[in-house]
Amino acid sequence: MSDKRLSTRISAYREVLASGEIQETYQDLVGIIQSLRTEFSKRYQGEFTVANVLHGYLDFTYFYLQNDFLKKRQLKLAIVLNHRQANFELWLLGQTKGVQIRYWEMLKGVKWVNPETMPEYSVFDVVLLAHPDFDNRKRLSESVHRAFGLLWQEIFNTLEACS
Repeated sequence: MSDKRLSTRISAYREVLASGEIQETYQDLVGIIQSLRTEFSKRYQGEFTVANVLHGYLDFTYFYLQNDFLKKRQLKLAIVLNHRQANFELWLLGQTKGVQIRYWEMLKGVKWVNPETMPEYSVFDVVLLAHPDFDNRKRLSESVHRAFGLLWQEIFNTLEACS
């Protein structure tokens, strides 16, 4: 973060907003996540409850997935668009910070978990799609679904073995 005072950063802020590109790009990215959320809701109907898209800051846009298995453990999965990295990630989230810490400690030996540092918002985060083709929404969607499909069952098996 900048050490500059807010009033000294305003001119740069206004300049970035003047073209309208940042707003249009943000809206397009949120639209992609909203489409993914709708697809996940249809594809995993009966397997997961899919929450609404959450956004607001220019850092992450995401939606939660939960089922009885996760709910019982006070956990959720999130499909996340990381704006800074311009990639898609899968996060394992705890209902509270305490739950996240407990699962992070429990899962430290698992390949997705950094044993040195727990992420700020999750137990772990895994890149689902490192270099999305934002111009080809069909391929992007297929890639996210394929990566999620390969990963979620492995995560569940790991959680079941550890708890």
